[in-house]
Amino acid sequence: MRFLWLIGLFFSLSGLAQESKVFDDLTIRSTLLKKDKKFALYLPPGYETSQRSYPVLYLLHGGGDDQTAWLQSGNMQAIVDKEIKEGRIPPMIVVMPDAEMTFYMNNVAGKYPYEDFFMKELIPFIEKTYRCRAEKRFRAVAGLSMGGFGSLLYAMHHPDLFGSCVALSAGVRTDQQIREMPHSEYLRRYRSTMGELKEGDNRITDYWNQNSILYLVQKMPEAQKKAVRFYLDCGDDDLLLYKGNSELHTLMRDLAIPHEYRVRNGGHTWEYWRTGLPDALHFISQSFQ
Repeated sequence: MRFLWLIGLFFSLSGLAQESKVFDDLTIRSTLLKKDKKFALYLPPGYETSQRSYPVLYLLHGGGDDQTAWLQSGNMQAIVDKEIKEGRIPPMIVVMPDAEMTFYMNNVAGKYPYEDFFMKELIPFIEKTYRCRAEKRFRAVAGLSMGGFGSLLYAMHHPDLFGSCVALSAGVRTDQQIREMPHSEYLRRYRSTMGELKEGDNRITDYWNQNSILYLVQKMPEAQKKAVRFYLDCGDDDLLLYKGNSELHTLMRDLAIPHEYRVRNGGHTWEYWRTGLPDALHFISQSFQ
């Protein structure tokens, strides 16, 4: 009986050791931003007992949320655990940084260079602190809404760093939509990056184009078109963003930029993003494997 009890205890402890872990309030000191920046972290089952290194997914939140959004509203821990357990994806580290309302861009005035922080401070810190595979194909970026915009921006600005990119309901708007957006809404969304533009000011500036997904796609060099694997997913009832996402798909198709494009039933909701995450993870894992 004692022998059987010891065996049971061993397997119970082994099971506990194989559970994933999440941390939702970690910090990194940023010299560029002159403040501590928060991030959340998912460590896969077995991380603490193994010596292996893992691929990394940077999973970006939407506007108005923070680093906890994918954990609290997106149920990502349970979703990733299930996909790993069922063998659809390999174990991976997931990093969820707090980007505030920056659209993951550098501020036009140079006072708050969030993108520079992400590339020059956050990624090096993660790869120094945790056991990460540092090769490009083992590094992915994904996000929803504002985070979908950010994932596309980073993949297009830094195709040497990311093997795959997933944009769920990406915050991509046409120039016409940007011009016609009510001024108060424009400031609410873009003030932190584009500054205090006055009503009637030109919104489609050179700096805007340097960070416009639709502009970057049109100007993408031929040699870059296959550098990153792209996956786009936007609901048929997403009244805010279906135009920008469908135009992005059309441009990428016309310019022969390989990508996957999904239109599913749904709107701009957490239910849509939660149900889309498994297939997004599977797409990402094809690069990892």
